[in-house]
Amino acid sequence: MRLDVQGIVKRFGAVTALNGVDLAVEEGEFLTILGPSGSGKTTLLKAVAGFEVPDAGTVRLGDRDVTTAPARHRNVGMVFQNYALFPHMTVAENLAFPLEMRGTGKAAIARRVAEALALVELGGYAERLPRQLSGGQQQRVALARAIIFDPSLLLLDEPFGALDRKLRESLQLEVRRLQRRLKLTTLFITHDQEEALVMSDRIAVMDQGRIQQLGTPGEIYDFPVTRFVANFIGESNLIEATAQGGRVSVPGFGTMTLPEAPAPGPVTLLLRPEALRLGAEAGAAACHATATVLESVFLGLSVKLRLQPEGAPEMLARLPLRPSDPPPAAEGSTITIGFRPEDVHVVPRG
Repeated sequence: MRLDVQGIVKRFGAVTALNGVDLAVEEGEFLTILGPSGSGKTTLLKAVAGFEVPDAGTVRLGDRDVTTAPARHRNVGMVFQNYALFPHMTVAENLAFPLEMRGTGKAAIARRVAEALALVELGGYAERLPRQLSGGQQQRVALARAIIFDPSLLLLDEPFGALDRKLRESLQLEVRRLQRRLKLTTLFITHDQEEALVMSDRIAVMDQGRIQQLGTPGEIYDFPVTRFVANFIGESNLIEATAQGGRVSVPGFGTMTLPEAPAPGPVTLLLRPEALRLGAEAGAAACHATATVLESVFLGLSVKLRLQPEGAPEMLARLPLRPSDPPPAAEGSTITIGFRPEDVHVVPRG
């Protein structure tokens, strides 16, 4: 079912947590709200779930206005970071609970519990208590409980935050596959940029109670519309330059002509670390400089270099590695670095 949030405002005393938020989540879409602590993303989730009543604006599920409706009347499934399972109930009893509250018959409950356990690959765990399960298994049970009653909307509130990295990455893919299979309209909350990029159809980046940018993962990463988004999503080199007469002058690197000439005056260029060129390839680029390698960090599949160009601020480079590749540059060495017009994106100022 489609979710529409229009003009939502929520204040807590002198603090404005949500400042006129508009958002639409299409039927069957997986949309992530991404932002730092205090950006308003959890308050927005609570307003959608029915745990907070907004001071202004509306929340609609399909053709229903649920702005002031209590949570129990919204038919929304929710998964929390801390699982929120009943510790004294078995897995089967935890799953049965939302169906019992809806007056579902015993035979139907038994069938749907078995189906839900099969969906999350926990078919043999029905009689276990939550304390007898691993963290990943508990989160699967929490997910099964959230979808067992065919919710109109699924809300995920940082559900993988308490898990180790390998398990978190595995569950991310499992949840995404399950969401696609069931075609569940899903709103996902996280502060983890990589998680958002991996899982989402679209991402809404929040800061200071507002949505700063809404788009696909590729749009958000490659074409940020604010300096905040450029800094928050992934690693970035933000280069201050000057545009004049159709050309851009980059301190320490020279000048170049961009595909679309920016207005005359100061401009901010975004250059992702993986787009920075080194060595002979850099020397042939429109803008290049000599840089000292301050630090080299081995990351398994790649190496990250911290560089000090002559006459310019520090920059980051990230290079892919194969097992037989020699280190690209030693700490303290001098190399040529550079970039082409198509490597950079002009970040709107203001």
